[in-house]
Amino acid sequence: MILEVIATSVTDAIIAEKNGAGRIELISGICEGGVTPSYGLIEQVVASVSIPVNVMIRPHSNSFCYDEWDLETMLTDIRTVRRLGAAGIVTGCLTPERKVDTELLEKLLAEVGELSVTFHRAIDETDDLGGTLHVLAQYPQIHRVLTSGGKPSVLDARDEILRLQAAELSRPIAILAGSGLNLQSLASFIRDTGVQEVHMGTGVRRGNRAQDTVDPELVRAAADIVAGFSK
Repeated sequence: MILEVIATSVTDAIIAEKNGAGRIELISGICEGGVTPSYGLIEQVVASVSIPVNVMIRPHSNSFCYDEWDLETMLTDIRTVRRLGAAGIVTGCLTPERKVDTELLEKLLAEVGELSVTFHRAIDETDDLGGTLHVLAQYPQIHRVLTSGGKPSVLDARDEILRLQAAELSRPIAILAGSGLNLQSLASFIRDTGVQEVHMGTGVRRGNRAQDTVDPELVRAAADIVAGFSK
C-alpha cells in the first residue's frame, strides 16, 4: 500500500517523507484543485526528498478543456519536469462533451518519456467512469487514476471504487482514491474497498485547513494506518 500526500512547499514534502508518506503530489493552488507549481519549487522538492515526486501539469483551473496555447504550456512543463528529475506527472484533459480529449492526451504522452503518469480527477467530471477507465487503459504510459469515484467525497463512492478496481481492462491501472479522506475514515475505507493507493491533502494538514502546512502527527498517523494494511 502507498500513502500519497499533497505538498505545496518544500516544507510540506519534507514533513510528509519524514513521517511515512510514500509519494508526493506536488502542486500549487490547492484551493483551486491544484495547478502546475513553479520550476524552482519542483527543483527544490526533488532535491530535498528521496520518495517519488509527481508534479501536477495543469496550466489553469478554469476547466479541464485546453486550447492550443494551453497545450504548448503543458508540453513545456512536462519537458521541464523531466529535466528536473521528478518521478512523474499528474494530468488530465477533457473535451467540452466531458470525454477524454484523446488527441491532446496523446500529444502530452508523447513527451513523458520515462515519467510515470497519473490521470487526475478530470475523470470525475466524465459521465461514465468505467468507460473512461477503459479509454485510459489504451495508453501504457498511464499508471494510475486519481479519483473520488465521481463524488465530491470518495467516502460516498465506495461502491464505485470497488467497480473501478474490478473492471476488466486491457492492462492494469492502479486506482488512487482521494478527496475527503481523513484519519477517522481511512481504515474503514481501505477495509471496505481494498484500495492499494490513497491520496490525502486537507486530511493531513493542520486544522484540516487546505491553506495550512502538512501536520507531521497527522501524516504519521495516516502512514501507520496504511502500513497496517500492508502486512
